[in-house]
Amino acid sequence: MLRLVKSMTGYGRGEGLGAGKKFTVEMKSVNHRFCEVVVRYPRGWAAIEDKVRSLVQSGVARGRIDVFINIEDTGEEAKGVKVDKGLALAYYNAMRELAGLLGQPLEFDWTQIARWPDVITLDQEEADLEQFWPYLAQAVNIALTNLVRMREQEGAKLVQDLEGKFSDCEHITNRIKERAHLVVEEYRQRLQQRVQQLLGEVPVDEARLAMEIALLAERAAIDEELVRLFSHYQEARLCLKAREPVGRKLDFLVQEMNREANTIGSKAGDLTISKLVVELKTEIEKIREQVQNLE
Repeated sequence: MLRLVKSMTGYGRGEGLGAGKKFTVEMKSVNHRFCEVVVRYPRGWAAIEDKVRSLVQSGVARGRIDVFINIEDTGEEAKGVKVDKGLALAYYNAMRELAGLLGQPLEFDWTQIARWPDVITLDQEEADLEQFWPYLAQAVNIALTNLVRMREQEGAKLVQDLEGKFSDCEHITNRIKERAHLVVEEYRQRLQQRVQQLLGEVPVDEARLAMEIALLAERAAIDEELVRLFSHYQEARLCLKAREPVGRKLDFLVQEMNREANTIGSKAGDLTISKLVVELKTEIEKIREQVQNLE
């Protein structure tokens, strides 16, 4: 069974046939912070734009979705052409004016006028939205279903990859946790050895030594950061099983993970932990890149 967490990338295609028309709809989606639907349709069909956009937005929450609509006639109704006489005359006058400015005779192939934009056009009636919408909506729904299916398939792959990366992060964080318990003890031993080297046979002030160790332990304590990191991992795993879009929430959690890792690196003061923090931040960055693809 496919997970409901979706990628924002996908493609879908659908067709609808009826009322003497064949409607072909193609959709492709890419990453975007919000839900942006761009509809491209044939000339004269502007009335369909809002209805198509609303239908697409009912099925996706985030991403830029480009919708391409192609409409073909399947009936045998007669077609005609119309000539925009005013526009043709305007073109002619403009050419004559230009020839005068250049001091050249006005010589050109009169059939060229027919190839100038919008002089000769198909004589089409305005599209009847109510008549054609059921068949266009069918094509849009099929394309949307296929788009969502592909986004779910891509989302399932991303979820699998992210689960592995969260496991890697937990493993590194556990190593940091294990090391953190040794840092204070190692510092105590180094400090005691140093003091004894300086004082020689003079007795060490154990109370003062304990105070210095306590101050270090307080400054270098990373227990709270570790607890929050493990909590973020748990919450992120719950997001991967959610039944609604989670891309924004995961993006926030990843930011918090990175913040905790930075704090640990600055507080620990231990070379081994610093190296582990670099490993952890590398994995978190990989997660961030993947999360950017989630709806």
